[in-house]
Amino acid sequence: MPKSFHRPAVSVTPSPLWRLRMRRELPRRLLQSLAVAGLLASARYAIDPPAPSVARAPVQASAQADRAAEGFAVLFARLYLSWNAADPEAHRLALAPYLGSGLEPEAGFQPPQSGSQRVLWTQVVQARAVRGGGRYTVAVQTDASGLLYLSVAVIRLAGDALALSGYPAFVGPPPTAPPPAPAQLSEVQDASLATVLTRALRNYLAGSGSELAADLAPGARIPLPAARLSLESLDSLEWEPDGRSVLAFLHTKDRAGGSYALAYRLAVASSAGRWQISAIEVGQRE
Repeated sequence: MPKSFHRPAVSVTPSPLWRLRMRRELPRRLLQSLAVAGLLASARYAIDPPAPSVARAPVQASAQADRAAEGFAVLFARLYLSWNAADPEAHRLALAPYLGSGLEPEAGFQPPQSGSQRVLWTQVVQARAVRGGGRYTVAVQTDASGLLYLSVAVIRLAGDALALSGYPAFVGPPPTAPPPAPAQLSEVQDASLATVLTRALRNYLAGSGSELAADLAPGARIPLPAARLSLESLDSLEWEPDGRSVLAFLHTKDRAGGSYALAYRLAVASSAGRWQISAIEVGQRE
């Protein structure tokens, strides 16, 4: 018998034309959308790039004014740098209250076997914060070694007690720089105002309170300096930016013949056509 062949059934399902087009165009549309999104992102970064993230070093805060800690550092520096070879035990006993078991006797300082050193004056010239306290740079003027700068670290313990946090260190002075050039201010052109200012400064420096009072505004109280000076020259009178005060730069002499270049700021006002002074204070050529 002849073999029979099974033919697979074929069915045709109708589909809308728009669906066929969408299936055909979908990959291309997606690729175009991604390309456009990439171009827009590139344009955005080119026009307004994001700020770079930069790691910032922590800012070290300066030590707050702690008068007790400053005094502690100054007293230690004075005792540490004061010694007399004829009485070495005195130096050890003077420093003993400042030292604990963690520090060597006399904070590791062994004075010379001859001579002596006295501290003439001390002054805290710099302070910065450290964990639990502050580190203070103390200027120490001595009769034997001259001007020294000693760095002393002070911490506060339980009960608010003060203590050294380690050994001291000799350091250099705080950095300094020359003053900036003075700003250009407008010169006082009013001759009557210049006359009043000159007269008032002369009386102020000489300590003539009754004469000065004639140029003061009602109610003005200006204490006189203890040093008696004579006005040698009034070199400039310039208006401050506020328009209500004048900066005076002058040269003076004291009774012993010493010369001084000084600057004063004088607050002035015109009343009934007459210039008056309401304040005299320290000025600076900024």
